[in-house]
Amino acid sequence: MNRNRLVIGLAIAVVIAFVLSTFVYRVFKQASIVRPVATTQHIVVAAAPLQLGTRLDGNNTKLVDWPSNLGVAGMLTRIEDVNNRALITPVAQNEPIMEAKLASQQSGAGLSATIPEGMRALSVSVNEVVGVAGFVIPGTMVDVLVTGAVPGGAGAGGTVTRTILENVRVLAAGQKIEQDRDGKPQTVPVITLLVNPEDASKLTMAANQGKLQLALRNTIDTKVVSPAPVMQATLFGGALPAPPVKHAGSSKAPPAPPPVYVIEVITGNKRENKSFPGSQP
Repeated sequence: MNRNRLVIGLAIAVVIAFVLSTFVYRVFKQASIVRPVATTQHIVVAAAPLQLGTRLDGNNTKLVDWPSNLGVAGMLTRIEDVNNRALITPVAQNEPIMEAKLASQQSGAGLSATIPEGMRALSVSVNEVVGVAGFVIPGTMVDVLVTGAVPGGAGAGGTVTRTILENVRVLAAGQKIEQDRDGKPQTVPVITLLVNPEDASKLTMAANQGKLQLALRNTIDTKVVSPAPVMQATLFGGALPAPPVKHAGSSKAPPAPPPVYVIEVITGNKRENKSFPGSQP
């Protein structure tokens, strides 16, 4: 009996030892496996928030590690690739500097570097109302309306409000110093719009001959509506009373003129006819 118990105990011990040795072997084997280290590369990012037109250099950019297997088309890997090039769009801190966000080295810096070929940047003075209470900022899209007098004066309709430009991009929103009527300096908001040469002429004429108003629109709404102009007479005139209608049967014939009597008067050798009006019956 004791011998059987001893055999059973030895068998159980052997099984437990085998299981434990197998577990330890697997643990050491996994620990000995060298995991591959992910390779990285450097990319250029903004060291701080940068505005449109900023010229880049080593002071406002930096290099950060980026996984080599997650490359993005157009990303730049050296500070030398961005030196003396201007941003054509604002960027946030630590945002990668992409080739599509940079002007060419020959474009210089500032606002001029952000103007596409064939386009113009035109600034107009506005006020808080015209500037949509400060919501018109760089990158937003606006329509431009103008209110002015119709040639010919009030007889031609008085004044008219017309939409002259639609879906225009705002390049910059700043301020300039002008003098008021008393010669004192005052701060005037200025909006710079990106327009083609023809629209630049329209905008200049409207700013000098009428009153401008900007209408803020959704940046993804690019539909051209071409709304009809609004005349002052149409908006405020109201309907005129209709002239009275004359009915053929209700009108009375004018009274007949009184009869005229002709009498021949003889005075010596002279004869003449004299007319005398008669009385109504």
